Amino acid sequence: MDMHTTAPDELLRSKGLRVTAIRMATLEVLAHAPHTGADHILNAVREKLGTASVQAVYDALHALTASGLVNEIEPAGHPARYELRVGDNHHHLICTGCGRIEDVDCAVGHAPCLTPSQAFDFTVATAEVTYWGTCRDCANAEKATESSEV
Repeated sequence: MDMHTTAPDELLRSKGLRVTAIRMATLEVLAHAPHTGADHILNAVREKLGTASVQAVYDALHALTASGLVNEIEPAGHPARYELRVGDNHHHLICTGCGRIEDVDCAVGHAPCLTPSQAFDFTVATAEVTYWGTCRDCANAEKATESSEV
C-alpha cells in the first residue's frame, strides 16, 4: 500500500493506527514534499488544518515512523527528514550547499563497502549509503560568485 494508490485513512487503518486529522495531514504533506523536516511539516499541517500543536505533529511522526508508513532519515549535521518511501533500502544523495535530498535506488556495480569486513556476530539487515555532493544549482551559483569576484 502506498499514498499514491491508497487513501491516507486506509493506510492508517492498515497499520492499526487511529485515524486523526493530524496524521492524515502529515501523510498528505509528505506525499507532496518528500525529505521534509518536522518544522516544514508542522507549518504545512497548520496551513491545512488551521491549528496543530508541535507535540501533536511530533507524536504523529513518531507513530507513522514506528508503524512503517514513514521513513525517518538523519543526515549527519542536519535535522531529521521524513519520507513515504519505505521498505526498499534505497539511499540518498544530499547537496552540501542547499541540503536538497534525492532518492537513489540501491547501489549497483561493485559494492561500496555494503558488506562489513567484520560482522561481530550481527546479522546485517540493511546498509545505509549517503552520497554527499553539490547540486547543479549550487555549483552554478558558486561559479557565478567566483566569476564576479575576479
